[in-house]
Parts: sequence; structure tokens; C-alpha cells
Amino acid sequence: MGYRPIGLLILGLGNLLCEDDGLGVAAVRRLQERYDFPEGVSVLDGGTLGLGLLPYIEDAERVILIDAIRDEGPAGSFVRLTGDDVGPAVANRLSVHQVGVVDLLDAARWTGHLPEALILLGLVPQSLELSVDLSPPLLARLDDLVERVVEEARQLGYGPSPRKTAAGVIRSRRNETRYPLQQQTRPRRRSS
Repeated sequence: MGYRPIGLLILGLGNLLCEDDGLGVAAVRRLQERYDFPEGVSVLDGGTLGLGLLPYIEDAERVILIDAIRDEGPAGSFVRLTGDDVGPAVANRLSVHQVGVVDLLDAARWTGHLPEALILLGLVPQSLELSVDLSPPLLARLDDLVERVVEEARQLGYGPSPRKTAAGVIRSRRNETRYPLQQQTRPRRRSS
């Protein structure tokens, strides 16, 4: 096997313009906002890059993919697949990005750089319509999904540390994502 500088790659997949299809990207953003990961971990927004992600997969020893996953359960149901179950599942019916993920995993296998551990975590989508927001069922389960990703990372030996909250951090009521307040400077009055 070749050089693998990434011990654990956490890769969020999805299209933010298609409602629940943006789940993987939303989860990665939440992870980046709330946790500091140890050296050897790369947390990436893979979006819809498909085969453009191959160098990252090839360089990783372990990979956690986060995505919206079609399944028979109700919207918001948790889905976890591992190892050899990931490829056939996304090829047959599960991932919304099925062609891109299948091609990515096949290319890594063909080059002899398939990660030693491969985990796919996600939620069953409700809607893939044109929208930049997650549907209510997925938004309600986003924090649960993030915690499951954190737990998987811990089990693989790469447990993150919660970020300290600093003054100037707010919580958006619309999507429950935290954004730092812009620091405002006011002009000072001149002394007379």
C-alpha cells in the first residue's frame, strides 16, 4: 500500500441546493464548528465533487462518509453501513450520489488504495427539491448524526474535543447553526 498521511478522513457529501441532499455538508460544517479534531484527522466538505475526491480517499487509512441515504425507513431514520456493504449499497439503491460514490470507491479499489476502514453514516431524506434548508425531520436529527460521527471517530481512535464557546457566539434560530458575531467598531467622538 502507498503513503497514507490521513489517519481518518471525515467526508461530507451532498448538494446544498437540493434540500436534504446537503445533509453531509451540513453535518461536516457542524462538526467543524463544534469540535477540534486531533492531528491525523481531515474533516472535508466533499460536496458533489465525485472523482475529484479520489486523492483524499487514496491517502486515508480510515474514512467516514456522511450523506443522505435512501432507505425504506421514514425520513430522518439513521443508516450506518460499513466495509464491503458500502459499495454495493450505494450502487444498488441508497446514496443520493450513488454514481459518484460508487465510482469513487471503485477507483480507489482499482488503484489499490481503498481505505482499511470505510463507514457510511447518514439519514433517510424527506425531500430533494430545490431548497437550501434541510427538511424538518433531518434538521431535528442533525445533532444526533453529528454525535454518531463523533462516536465513530472515537472508536477509531480519533476522538475530538468540544470547542470552547467564546463570547460573541450566537445560535441561529432558523437552522441552529452557530455563527460568530461580527465585531463592530464605532467611530470615536473627538474630544473638544
